[in-house]
Amino acid sequence: MSNVQPAIGFIGVGLMGHGMAKNIVSKGYQLTVLGHRNRQPVDHLVSLGAIEVQSVRQLAQHCDIVHLCVTGSPQVETLMLGDDGLLAQLQPGAVIIDCSTSNPVSTLALAAQAQARGIKFVDAPLSRTPKEAEAGTLDTMVGSDPATFERITPVLRCWASNIVHLGPVGLGHKMKLINNFVAMGYAALFAEALAISRKSGLSIEQFHSVLGSGRMRSPFYDTFMQWSLMQDENAHRFTISNAHKDMRYLASMANELGMVSPFQAQVKNGFAAMEAAGQGERFVPMLADFVASINALPPSSEEPRNNQ
Repeated sequence: MSNVQPAIGFIGVGLMGHGMAKNIVSKGYQLTVLGHRNRQPVDHLVSLGAIEVQSVRQLAQHCDIVHLCVTGSPQVETLMLGDDGLLAQLQPGAVIIDCSTSNPVSTLALAAQAQARGIKFVDAPLSRTPKEAEAGTLDTMVGSDPATFERITPVLRCWASNIVHLGPVGLGHKMKLINNFVAMGYAALFAEALAISRKSGLSIEQFHSVLGSGRMRSPFYDTFMQWSLMQDENAHRFTISNAHKDMRYLASMANELGMVSPFQAQVKNGFAAMEAAGQGERFVPMLADFVASINALPPSSEEPRNNQ
């Protein structure tokens, strides 16, 4: 195990992971990435000095700290468990940082298994967008013991400008689900409000002229509205299927707590309906077009552009 600068591993160099990994290697860390069929981000990282490997076993042999940035708990568990998984292959003293949006029930179980092997498991899910990932200015909410948090903070600073240590492992993923519930609740609210506005004879621009200049405006509103206003699909690249997955995890968490959460169920079902309609790979702002379609309205791209 390195006593100087830790060797870093990264699994999941997709929309968010590529920018994070780029900032790690660009700031002088030895970086090892797991190969992927999407060659562009992997090849770019290798061009910056990263090492590519083809298995979790190989990656574990190179690394002191391993980042995971994958879809959710099933993918994390596959990477962690089994004879070739991280728990079996990493050396005691290693740290695994799960930046995915995962189910806290799974997170706590994996953390206990890691602890039994002398490995630290940290949840550090993300907030903001791929744009901030590329810039190294993401937000992260961290669940970790204090000593491990102190150890990994220099690495987190490579890709995050706002780092909040919430407390013990598990709290990061719990807070992330609550954060995403608020965000997806706004998405569902904006989508339905837009449909009501259009159905009543108000244009998208008229809707925006009021909400976009008043107290309801927010960074989330700005990226969400880029699709309806300008058909910009790159402003908010978070898929419907991921939103639905996160809301399922939140429902599971609420059930474990014995809570009544009727609004959360409504938000979840809105994303479930769009995914069931075969549109799971579209992005969250496109929920506005889905809600419009079930109300017999054309997509936003077909609405006449006028402010009067």
